[in-house]
Amino acid sequence: MPEPTSELSHVTPSGDLHMVDVGAKPAVRRRAVARGTVRMAPETAAALASLPKGDALVTAQVAGVMAAKRTAELIPLCHPLALTHVDVQLTVVHSGVEIEASAETTAQTGVEMEALTAVTVAALTVYDMAKAIDKGMAIETVELVEKTKEPL
Repeated sequence: MPEPTSELSHVTPSGDLHMVDVGAKPAVRRRAVARGTVRMAPETAAALASLPKGDALVTAQVAGVMAAKRTAELIPLCHPLALTHVDVQLTVVHSGVEIEASAETTAQTGVEMEALTAVTVAALTVYDMAKAIDKGMAIETVELVEKTKEPL
């Protein structure tokens, strides 16, 4: 078993987990952008708007926004945030769907997890809606690509 560490903000020096106290931090304008890809057969990518379950792109966009708003319910140590903006865009490419999500707030902590959650749930929604016609799909490279904060 590894030695307890205090290098991680959610881990105390004795190894216990806790929600980080951000109460003393000033509220600042924060923005995060994440991206991910669902790789699939070109035939599947071409059919996403007319699948038996419906339009996978519209459904995934809504699912991503909803997920961002519920991130603190899904990730145990995340702070609940009042999001001021969430945007989820899905772009069909030859062999898949590229997803980009941004989340914004004015708060004492960042919105990286909200942007990443939006991308991940949007990708899972595309996967769910197309899995009956493409058994070889893969969700790839979900990553944070931008994180900014601006003092008020």
